[in-house]
Amino acid sequence: MRDPLSSKIKDVKPSGIRKFFDIVTEMKDAISLGVGEPDFDTPWRIRQEGIKSIEKGRTFYTSNAGLKELKIEICKYLKDRYDLDYDYQTETLITVGGSEAIDIAFRAMLDEGDEVIIPQPSYVSYVPCCELADGTPVIINLKNENEFKLTAEELEEAITDKTKLLLLSFPNNPTGAIMTKEELAPLVDVIIKHDIYVISDEIYSELSYKGKHCSIASFPGMKERTLVINGFSKGFAMTGWRLGYVCGPKIIIEQMFKIHQYAIMCAPTNSQYAATVGMRKCIGEVEQMRESYDERRRFLMKEFKRIGLSCFEPFGAFYVFPCIKEFGMSSEDFATRLLQEEKVAVVPGTAFGECGEGFLRISYAYSINDLRVAIGRLENFINKLRAQA
Repeated sequence: MRDPLSSKIKDVKPSGIRKFFDIVTEMKDAISLGVGEPDFDTPWRIRQEGIKSIEKGRTFYTSNAGLKELKIEICKYLKDRYDLDYDYQTETLITVGGSEAIDIAFRAMLDEGDEVIIPQPSYVSYVPCCELADGTPVIINLKNENEFKLTAEELEEAITDKTKLLLLSFPNNPTGAIMTKEELAPLVDVIIKHDIYVISDEIYSELSYKGKHCSIASFPGMKERTLVINGFSKGFAMTGWRLGYVCGPKIIIEQMFKIHQYAIMCAPTNSQYAATVGMRKCIGEVEQMRESYDERRRFLMKEFKRIGLSCFEPFGAFYVFPCIKEFGMSSEDFATRLLQEEKVAVVPGTAFGECGEGFLRISYAYSINDLRVAIGRLENFINKLRAQA
């Protein structure tokens, strides 16, 4: 029989995150710090609206682009937060999570051979989605000494005459790094100079612990060349509701809408009704969750210092990215042995790019009690390694 598979899909590697998650689900008494899954329940008023929408028979398709009420609330939110003006009818699209928005943005914007600059470490889907859309990923390996922030010099060096897109993701998964307004400003000059577009994945925008998040789209000259992608999974603890959105120039949103229309039809109806209530009434609960994450972040940084584990201080998302180079092991070997010997699951930094070698992603989207137990086990493991050295 002929090979039923495309060569393109066979070259795509499976997610490095899922590997350890799948193992830990079968391991008794294991603690997983590997998955970016908030441990909070979705705020009750959001759940209540989801229930009510089903009870009222709101199980029909919505408009392909999403509920009018939700799009209006999103546009109000972006105006209030970042002084960004978007038209809810022509510049806003509701998607199945931020992940769909990333996928269809690449497919709408890229021709074969177009280059996409992707700073790494970064979320695992960026490179595969780019390749599946016939784009060419150009990787910038971010540096620990710069706290994994992108510099204008690094960006300038990566640009060629084939560069079309820059993908930014701050606050960052996996490092927890943020970029302030002052740090983004030099990038803007380079972007406009070379006439490139930006996909800004801001899914962790509500989880910033050092001042208010800044969107690169808010700079003069950037709104017309930027897609802002966000959603409800992280800040609103709505991962399973599968709801995101993208705002950007009408000319791009129109084409993304066509792909969404044919491939998806519309995002889940009850999720859209629920998220509308979340935007209107649950920002307070989001702020409470953020405060709790910040407490956990500070706890881990204090514990890392106590046990002598090197880690720059992250100010966003709910991840830390400690360095384990002192132990002379690959990230994969360290994470594998930690799981086998101490029953603690973390993700090797290499799951997020080659420059993640020598680092681990540890999520603090878990209770302080779980984090305390996990740190105790991590400390035991590190002490054994140091004793053997």
